[in-house]
Amino acid sequence: MNKNQNDKNQNAKKEKLPVKRVILFMLKTAAREKPVLFAVYFLRLLRELINRSQMVILPKLLIDELVAAYNGAGAAEHLKIAAIYALITLIAQFVSNIMNSIAVRVTDVYSEYFNQYFQIQTNDFSMTIDFEQTEDPAALDQLKKAKDGMTWYSGNVTGILDNFFLIINNIIVLCGVIAVIAISSPLLIPIQLGLIAVIAVFNKKQREIEVKSFQKLAKVNRVFDYVLFQLNDFRYGKDIRLYESEGLFHDISEYHIGQMHKVWKYQAEGGRKQQFGIDFVSAAGTFIQYVYIGGRALKGILSIGDFTMCVAAADSFSQCCQNIVRGGQEVIKRVSYANEYLKFLEYPAAIPKGNLPVADKAGHEIEFRNVSFKYPRAEKYVLKDVSLKIPSGQHLALVGLNGAGKTTLIKLLCRLYDVTDGEILIDGINIKDYDENEYRRLFAVVFQDFKLFAFTLEENIAFTTDSDKERLFEVLEQAGLSDDVEKLPLREKTCLWKSFDKDNGVELSGGQQQKTAIARALYKNSPIVILDEPTAALDPIAEAEIYSRFNTSLAGGKTAIYISHRLSSCKFCDYIAVFDEGKLSEYGTHTQLMKYKGLYHKMFTAQAEQYVK
Repeated sequence: MNKNQNDKNQNAKKEKLPVKRVILFMLKTAAREKPVLFAVYFLRLLRELINRSQMVILPKLLIDELVAAYNGAGAAEHLKIAAIYALITLIAQFVSNIMNSIAVRVTDVYSEYFNQYFQIQTNDFSMTIDFEQTEDPAALDQLKKAKDGMTWYSGNVTGILDNFFLIINNIIVLCGVIAVIAISSPLLIPIQLGLIAVIAVFNKKQREIEVKSFQKLAKVNRVFDYVLFQLNDFRYGKDIRLYESEGLFHDISEYHIGQMHKVWKYQAEGGRKQQFGIDFVSAAGTFIQYVYIGGRALKGILSIGDFTMCVAAADSFSQCCQNIVRGGQEVIKRVSYANEYLKFLEYPAAIPKGNLPVADKAGHEIEFRNVSFKYPRAEKYVLKDVSLKIPSGQHLALVGLNGAGKTTLIKLLCRLYDVTDGEILIDGINIKDYDENEYRRLFAVVFQDFKLFAFTLEENIAFTTDSDKERLFEVLEQAGLSDDVEKLPLREKTCLWKSFDKDNGVELSGGQQQKTAIARALYKNSPIVILDEPTAALDPIAEAEIYSRFNTSLAGGKTAIYISHRLSSCKFCDYIAVFDEGKLSEYGTHTQLMKYKGLYHKMFTAQAEQYVK
């Protein structure tokens, strides 16, 4: 067998695997979360059996009794039996309607439950993927496919299992219908099978068009959601109004709506052609079956009751076969959507994970050894051949012009990205070898683009509703927030912003937000403290107080790294590392660097002159 044939066989196997895998996943999820669903599907099977009996068997029995009564042989007795059959038909219809109502309501409730369930699961996983992937367009597209595929398009557990059990139910019913047809009108079986095979081809093409449209819409929907939904956030209000940017947002929205319309048009036009073929073949099939059954009735082979039963059985046969084929194709289509969720859960990690424990001690030595780095999908190096050692307990300042690589160095240290070349060591061990969760506990970081959430102040600092109150108020005091907190409506229980509490929610000033972020880092109480422009919104006096506290009571004997464009804060540090165009250009104490009269001296002098003026 040649290589191409092997590849084709492997691809065929890969295409078949998701169906079994996804269905098993849905069955296990339903059994674990809501096993009552299986009782609903059994109820639907009973309803289907009742309906088919009512459609195929009961009409024949009723008509046979009426014909017998008409012919005069024991008319009263036959009419009595006919009345019983009519009553059974009404009762069967009533019971069927109740069963359907129960099944639909329960399924609708659980459909919404699983929508929420999978949204939570997707969001939980999104918070654990490597940070690098949160900026990867391919990963973001896969996330969008996972969310839409598992909820909107596949219908989650109920959407797939509804069709799966529809197939099983129709197979069971079909066995009984075939027995009836085989006795009375056997040629109907090959006729119907031929027609259904043709309809299946049209259905298959229709499903392929829908799946192809889904793949095209993933990226378009992601951008569309951002423009129309995220930008409704009032935090963008000032920029939108002051820069009159409504026109830009409108143009972007119109463009992506146009892209969506193109995809929907492609799907609608392609689907319309396939549906026309399905309708034509169905009409032709109905005509053929009536000609065949009618001919047998005219020849006297079939009675009036048998004719009615055969017509109903033929319709049931056709419906069951179409339901099986359509259900199978629907399952495959929905599985292809839901499989995007499983693919997202299996999305390959961007960085390798170690398993070594981190030494439990107060101080840790950090070393950057010949570190170079460029961002994924970028060609230019942000850092080039950086070597730097930070002894345990040292306070180091990182300074340099914008874009020099300071924040990137911190991201590498925190393993938000991995180095391109070289290595980073903590206590002499490559950070890649450490257990990820243990390693992250080493750091209390305040980035310049930190985020506060629409939770209470306490939850924003401690990330729990049951914080250590003594510790909480201690860090509020250290961050200079105590007086502000006392003025809040609910003190530490006050919700930030007014998203969920319009009466007591508060809008913090820029300085208060930065102090809150600093309090968060203090509460974590990690052995390595990193401040990346944490005081940009503070006035120079408040900033000096923060750094003075950090250098004494807050950071104390901990290893600390500061990044700040206000070089006066660097005087609090033991050493200063100056970065220029991705390289470590100067290193020393404030006094040493001022004597050196390099980039640091130039920056410090220029800034000092501005303060004097």
